[in-house]
Amino acid sequence: MINLFSLISTSLISAVLTWVTIKIYRHFNWLEQPAAEQHPKQKKFKSTHSQAVPRGGGIPIFFSVLISSLIFLQIDKYLIALLVGSLILTVTGVLDDILNIHPYIRIFTGVLAGLIIVGSGIGIAYLTNPFGPGVIHFNTPQLAFEIGGQLHTIWILADIFALFFILWNMNIVNWSKGVDGQLPAFVIPAFIIIALLHNSFSADPTEFNNTILAFIMAGSYIGLLIFNWYPQKIMPGYGGSTLAGFFLSVLAIISGAKVATTLMVLAIPTADAIFTIFRRLAKGQSPIWGDREHLHHQLLDQLGWGRQRISLFYAATTIILGMLSFYLTTTGKMIMLILSFIFVFGIQIWALLNKKNKIINQQKNV
Repeated sequence: MINLFSLISTSLISAVLTWVTIKIYRHFNWLEQPAAEQHPKQKKFKSTHSQAVPRGGGIPIFFSVLISSLIFLQIDKYLIALLVGSLILTVTGVLDDILNIHPYIRIFTGVLAGLIIVGSGIGIAYLTNPFGPGVIHFNTPQLAFEIGGQLHTIWILADIFALFFILWNMNIVNWSKGVDGQLPAFVIPAFIIIALLHNSFSADPTEFNNTILAFIMAGSYIGLLIFNWYPQKIMPGYGGSTLAGFFLSVLAIISGAKVATTLMVLAIPTADAIFTIFRRLAKGQSPIWGDREHLHHQLLDQLGWGRQRISLFYAATTIILGMLSFYLTTTGKMIMLILSFIFVFGIQIWALLNKKNKIINQQKNV
């Protein structure tokens, strides 16, 4: 019952804070102007929206999670690390909303937020072996040192893996926010699925914090979705999108290293990110600079899908793949991931070839 109450309460808090954020951003004219090309990425491609919209989605997400956490959760060092890391990302998001900061600055602050999580003792100590029985351990090598008379130990591989996992998901989720409602449409079911999965298989009654935390995070994005759905009144911005990847990653780790489950619910954004990186490198471009050839762009431009249809597609695939996580073994999850990648890669390759053929035909007709 408390899970549902925390979900509803956080949704209401987030909705109110989102409405306030819209008013503040419009008052100070902190808006993304598509025609003005103010943001670095807009110099390379045209935005998918045509109206001036605030990008302050990170503010209601952070504060709704903060308020609900103080109300519903037991405070420990891990929650403190989560809130401090998310505060850094939120501040970075606000600065990007207003000043359009350089991507390298955003990467630096993302690393800093990830290091705070790892420094609190959150790491990926093991993974279920997808190729056989047992698990793959990352608890060695270890670095032991003494501070203030107390012995501290760093699990090097576990911490490096956790940091990479957090940073990777932060960036791939950030890349999947291009149309109205898209981001909250798939992260809301992702949070709920992780919560239900943890609640179903966890035998430790003291870990109720993780389930409630997942519902709180889902609620924060429900409040945002109300105003982000087509036609959007506010965009998630860098803060809102990065917080989603950050929260999902940390939640997966502290809920028992559910890395495979997280990969399942983020299979479509992950496949799109991998294809995007190789595509940009093949063109001699930096992977961190944006373009208009992500999966949602191709669905919009090449297949003619509407924004709501794209958002529902992301939501539906997340729900389907997430529900399969309840029944599939780790090997089964890996097979589904491969199939998801083939599906996304196929659409991307077809879209690129179709775009190339259109250009060739236009040149012939000139």
